[in-house]
Amino acid sequence: MSDIDIWVGSWRPHKPRGPIAAFYSSPGPKYALPGLIGINNHDPRKQKAPVFSFGTRHNQLSADSSPGPRYLVSSRITRVGRDGTPAFSLYSRPKDPQLFQPPGPGRYSPERSGKSVYYSAPAYSLSGRNRDYCNDQTPGPAAYTLPSVLGPKAVNKPAAPNFSLCGRSKIGSFHEDLQKTPGPGTYKVVDPCIYKYKPPQYSLIGRNSMSGDTTEKPGPGAHRPEQVTCTRVKAPSFSFGVRHSQYIAPLLVNVDD
Repeated sequence: MSDIDIWVGSWRPHKPRGPIAAFYSSPGPKYALPGLIGINNHDPRKQKAPVFSFGTRHNQLSADSSPGPRYLVSSRITRVGRDGTPAFSLYSRPKDPQLFQPPGPGRYSPERSGKSVYYSAPAYSLSGRNRDYCNDQTPGPAAYTLPSVLGPKAVNKPAAPNFSLCGRSKIGSFHEDLQKTPGPGTYKVVDPCIYKYKPPQYSLIGRNSMSGDTTEKPGPGAHRPEQVTCTRVKAPSFSFGVRHSQYIAPLLVNVDD
């Protein structure tokens, strides 16, 4: 008997597409028990082992951002970094750091501490009003005005008779000039020198020139009384004369033609 005759119809043994209840002695996958793998929906009755993750790849690693062989890499750069050879540079000398300079005892003035250290008596000053009072719109005592008690218009006081001294009216008074007659001041006064004897007149003006003789007279210093010989005896006087040249021509007074 061949194997073909054992099977009935077109059915043949094959791998099941899903779980079959006949394969399990238990209720099968009907109950969804929590698993023991992973961190999500882990069975709370079992101890969870430590979980490690490799992380996610960043977006920057997805694209190639290296400049390529465009830049020249220094020969001192190796695959592990710089080669470590000493390098020197000619820079300027760095400035010395400024040291902290705390103030000394002489920098403090305890005598100026004032009320914070020493006892002081209360002091008062007459300063100006602060600006905060400008916003206060409350009326003061001077804003109210009581009715006057003078005159006939007193409100709560009896008023005595009032009299007034007004000025004299120009209309209807006794001195009103209805004829418009000119008064004495309207006419011009005639000068009395016109019809009477005119008296001498004097004026107080400055003197322009000195009175008297205008010729120049010699002063006391112009006279020499020590040289006068007509009023006293004169002593003999001698002179050495003047030396004349022998070649000088004589003075000719009378010349015969």
